[in-house]
Amino acid sequence: MKENMLDVLMYLFEHYINEESEVSPDHDSLKIRLEEAGFSQGEIGKAFRWLEDLSDQREAGALGQKEIQSTPGMMRVYSPSELERLETESRGFLLFLEQTNVLTPIARELIIERALALETSTIDIDDMKWVVLMVLFNQPGQEAAYTWVEDIVFDGMETTLH
Repeated sequence: MKENMLDVLMYLFEHYINEESEVSPDHDSLKIRLEEAGFSQGEIGKAFRWLEDLSDQREAGALGQKEIQSTPGMMRVYSPSELERLETESRGFLLFLEQTNVLTPIARELIIERALALETSTIDIDDMKWVVLMVLFNQPGQEAAYTWVEDIVFDGMETTLH
């Protein structure tokens, strides 16, 4: 049985959320399909709560209504607990996306918050790429950023982190 909330989220994203289909299965149908795919009810519930929290943040205008002022040379300082869970490559990936103007400081903070909500001991770069993709997909006005990161995730495009 698959026992990881991120696995559930990735499965949902690949099979249902990212589809261009106008017909989306309802909440209960999705739960049944996920159980049939081998996911536990506990992980399914966690994944749905993760998505609901992301949706709540979108409705609150997390990326659009308020803006953190970014000045050249400004750098985010991670807390000890964040450093422990977010692997160096994951933090570097976020820095790269921010420096290339793919992410705003607000988007970065939302991504960090959602990554830490995964309840895994560490978030490696592959996990981080998926979180970035899911957050950007869920945010209005982030279509170009989403497309760019989608190329990285699905096409395996290499990023050069300097």
